Amino acid sequence: MIWILGATGRTGREIARAVAARGGTPVLVGRSAERLRKTAADLGLGAAEVVATADPAAAIAAERPAVVVNTIGGYAETAVPIARACLPGGHYVDLANDLVAMPRLLALHDEAVAGGSTFVTGAGFGVLGTEAVVAWLCADRPAPVRVRVDALPSVAITAGQLGEALARSIVSGLTTGGRRYEGGRQVPARLAAEPRTHALPDGQTAKSAGGPTGELLAAHLASGAPDVVATSGLVPSAPLVRAILPAAGALLRIPALQRFAVRRMAAMEFKPAPRPREHSWGHAVVTWADGTTREAWLRADDAMDFTSAAAAETAVRLARGEGRRGAYTPACALGPDLAEAAGAAISQP
Repeated sequence: MIWILGATGRTGREIARAVAARGGTPVLVGRSAERLRKTAADLGLGAAEVVATADPAAAIAAERPAVVVNTIGGYAETAVPIARACLPGGHYVDLANDLVAMPRLLALHDEAVAGGSTFVTGAGFGVLGTEAVVAWLCADRPAPVRVRVDALPSVAITAGQLGEALARSIVSGLTTGGRRYEGGRQVPARLAAEPRTHALPDGQTAKSAGGPTGELLAAHLASGAPDVVATSGLVPSAPLVRAILPAAGALLRIPALQRFAVRRMAAMEFKPAPRPREHSWGHAVVTWADGTTREAWLRADDAMDFTSAAAAETAVRLARGEGRRGAYTPACALGPDLAEAAGAAISQP
């Protein structure tokens, strides 16, 4: 059984659908049994099992599912207790993409090894969309000296509120500030540094700037490179916005202002809109000590669709007993072909 926490949300619903399409057995988990049953019916899952609980960690410890997929967000707080509830023998997957939550889960590596479990963090377009490219370029090669990755998602907007999970993630990024790796150490950098305009392989363009995203950590782990820079299309690159972001991040470190910002952002209403570009792109440039440089692109369609497929593929593989025991980012646990199995294509220019 593959438990999907937050199964009534958009991402949880789509992961449940993708798990079922891959032959897995999704169990929908949330607070309301009525909403869970309606979700199962809407997805065409018929009499899919549902678990209504306000304490998912306790339910996991009692019922011992094979795999748990956490889509409820707030990963800096939720990931560790839920992952530990999977021990021993159960596996855990989440969609974190920040430099607070991901290191906390990865710090459980020894516990996961001892318990015969695999914990995977960042199993979505955020992280896997660039990490897979780095792992693909570095396969059977010595560790490079320098890596740059650029995450360029394209997502269709559905009508509704932004939601607390995403609002908290955005505010967390602002308060963390910019980061990069120098000499093997993660060091501060200006938020929204190194703005770039990318000429994409399909002839379109996209902009990105540096931010404290999980792509940075994953690229470092997948390559072993001492110097790593990561940019994201989700970080504003306009000069005026870039100028005020550091001040905004400093203000949001005040707890009362942070809570206020999360509440206001979570309540923001959005109208439906198509994705801005046909494809989502992950990009990496890897340089070795001898001066050799290799570059590659990952092409996917809607980044949220890729995220659902990637999380489902990760969960189904773990349920089959695949993956290294311990705590990892997705390509480190299951290899770069995970991204291709989720519908992406990796190629060199």
